[in-house]
Amino acid sequence: MMKKIFFLAVTAVLCAFGTVAAQQFPSVQIEDQEGGMVDTRTLIDGKTPVIISFWSTTCKPCIKELDAIVENMPDWLDEADFRVVAVSVDDSRSVARAKSLAAGRGWKSSITLLYDKNQDFKRAMNVNTTPHVFIFDKDGKMVYTHTSYLPGSEEELIDTIISLE
Repeated sequence: MMKKIFFLAVTAVLCAFGTVAAQQFPSVQIEDQEGGMVDTRTLIDGKTPVIISFWSTTCKPCIKELDAIVENMPDWLDEADFRVVAVSVDDSRSVARAKSLAAGRGWKSSITLLYDKNQDFKRAMNVNTTPHVFIFDKDGKMVYTHTSYLPGSEEELIDTIISLE
């Protein structure tokens, strides 16, 4: 009986360590707007929180949410220091369309644009649907996540960012 309890305790501890390791921010190589490669681990800089939004060209709510974020960025940056990264999950056949859409909507001037053509980062972050938005604090701890978008819900993002200060 004592061996069984010991075994269960050791198993529980190992599972807990596995969960902690699984929650570390993933390191995946994805493309930036200019075609260079970026290690996703560099998105966590130890200085500022980051909003990471997964989107695709076929997702109208994604585009509306990113438009709302970009529109509000100047005011939000007056309230808090943070960054926004938009990660397109469009595949290699439609990444050119994603880059064109992002540039045409003026996102490039306000937010960092990345392209996960092989969807490696999407899988690493366990994203199943778009839009899917995360907020990580400056140290890489996930403090907020949501899927879907309703007009006005972008205010939750800035409220969360402000609460981190």
